[in-house]
Amino acid sequence: MSDAELVPASPGENPFHLEPNQPGFESLGNDNGFRFWWASQLGTLLGYASLTSFFKAVQKAMSVCITLGIDLSENIVPHKRELNGKEQVDYKLSRFACYLVAMNSDSKKPEVASAQAYFAAIASSLEAYMHQAEGVERVHIRGEVSERERSLSGVTKFAGIKNYALFQNAGYRGLYNMDLWRLRQIKNVAKGRSPLDFMGREELAANLFRITQTEAKIRNETIRGQTPLENAAESVGRKVRATIRDIGGTMPENLPPSGDIKAVQKNLKSTHREFKKLDGRKKGK
Repeated sequence: MSDAELVPASPGENPFHLEPNQPGFESLGNDNGFRFWWASQLGTLLGYASLTSFFKAVQKAMSVCITLGIDLSENIVPHKRELNGKEQVDYKLSRFACYLVAMNSDSKKPEVASAQAYFAAIASSLEAYMHQAEGVERVHIRGEVSERERSLSGVTKFAGIKNYALFQNAGYRGLYNMDLWRLRQIKNVAKGRSPLDFMGREELAANLFRITQTEAKIRNETIRGQTPLENAAESVGRKVRATIRDIGGTMPENLPPSGDIKAVQKNLKSTHREFKKLDGRKKGK
């Protein structure tokens, strides 16, 4: 897709006002089947200079919707239209989708910080917005981890795994330098729940990398059999651990646990309903 330049808002402007009658985000809303905002216009408000980099946040928002089981057709709809003289894909975003995109955008940009505060003020049922941004990213990464775990399970089954639990434990042992039962103990993970559900984004990202690279190693080296597969999982885990140590990062077992991901997902679903009702009321006026 050819890129399109976005024209940023004028210096000093804050398009995310809490007063809905002021020019800015609210004034850019459209009603056609459902209330929506163009992603290209939202990108401008959030301070992005190109669609290519901004649409990465849109893709993450799509992933979060899928993870939550929220209908994409009601929130993120691709649509070809002319942008800067070129026909290309843009997206119709619901208010909830705009919220997810803002939370997945570059928080170093003052426009993004303003947008996050704006949406958090509307979503009164949630915590402070600085925690919401991490929560949205956690849901996104947790969804990716689940997808990669399913893929890895399929690869190991083809490679002759007999006991997947032992293989899984080997991967955790490599990364955490302890068996899974001990990790569950020190992280205070309830029986029947995955430690992944209580990891922050940094720890989740480390595990996503471990799982992805384990699958790649098995495929690339054509590893077969229970013991070789366990050895591969532990080896990759240890290399990821060594990388964290070499760059001065915090060892994953020392990272504090985060709140239950299911509670975060529940809050996001509640926010989706709130935003849907909000724009439903506006449309009916």
